[in-house]
Amino acid sequence: MHKVLLLGAGKIGTAVARFLAHTGEFDVKICDVDEAALVRMQGVRNVSGAKLDSSDTAALERAMEGRQSVLSALSFALNPGVARAALRGGLSYFDLTEDVETTRAVKDVARSAQPGQIFMPQCGLAPGFVSIAANDLTSGFEKLDEVRMRVGALPLFPSNQLKYNLTWSTDGLINEYGNPCEAIHEGRLREVLPLEGLEHFSLDGIDYEAFNTSGGVGTLCESLDGKLRTLNYKTIRYSGHRQLIMFLMNELRMNDRRALLKEILENAVPITPQDVVLIFCTVTGWKEGHLTQVTDARKIYHGEFMGERCSAIQITTAASMCAVLDLHVHGKLPKQGFVRQEQVKLSEFLDNRFGRCYEPSPRNLPPRVATQVTEDVTA
Repeated sequence: MHKVLLLGAGKIGTAVARFLAHTGEFDVKICDVDEAALVRMQGVRNVSGAKLDSSDTAALERAMEGRQSVLSALSFALNPGVARAALRGGLSYFDLTEDVETTRAVKDVARSAQPGQIFMPQCGLAPGFVSIAANDLTSGFEKLDEVRMRVGALPLFPSNQLKYNLTWSTDGLINEYGNPCEAIHEGRLREVLPLEGLEHFSLDGIDYEAFNTSGGVGTLCESLDGKLRTLNYKTIRYSGHRQLIMFLMNELRMNDRRALLKEILENAVPITPQDVVLIFCTVTGWKEGHLTQVTDARKIYHGEFMGERCSAIQITTAASMCAVLDLHVHGKLPKQGFVRQEQVKLSEFLDNRFGRCYEPSPRNLPPRVATQVTEDVTA
């Protein structure tokens, strides 16, 4: 068995633990500062729990003893310390961060990695799978022009003015709405403002909007810098959401009072397990002398995966982390140092037992059927 230390027993962390345990091939030790959060994992085969304050370096290093990989489902602020402890302990490292500075810190740590030890941040949905999918679409082009990535985790039944329910980390959500965003514009790598770049579109009779948010592009801008004219990432929401968020973040200056904004959101906006994840990646460039566009579009609904009833954001985020860990264990990732999501082959990811959740299937997508579209449109 591959021995894993999993940090964080929240909605995503517990889903990761259950998915890994379901295979019978992983020994998972899950830790959290909140003992009550660990109760839900009692009795799960191949999973043990322990109280741990991950900011306590000595305690963290003791918890890593005898483990081969560490998976962080913690707040991004704790991840650099976890990465440094993993380096000293000889563990490979995986996290779910969307924070750009955290990823840069992990990359610095990875420069000292030992043979067989990798450091792979951003292992969720976005950043994460969306970079794998978008990068795969870029293959076969003689010259690239644009890469556009659009992702949203949305409630199926919005009933408030925000038309939104909390589906994952509130800290991460605020981070996306408040931090500068990386993009390539007119061939130059630059930062753009969050909540700007508003777009509107309709799908299945429903009106959506998309706008700039931070972190979702992962390291793809860096990987494709100098190779195309435009690359950007935007978050999908129901129409009208962005205007209210701009009022909160900018006019009421809640971007400077994030702890208060978190308290407000968590006391006023309910969570929901009934959600849908939308993923759209579009690449434009030249093939055989023609301007050509290819698109990958997916919908994943809440439902059952690996014997567990989960929200769509739980399934997609947790399964992504499990998939790249599994690929690492089976020798299908680079052997040492910093690993980017776009270094993962889409075909291997989707063929993986965890990555299959992204494939269209009635099994986990009621009440509608997901669609994957890959088409060439020749101008």
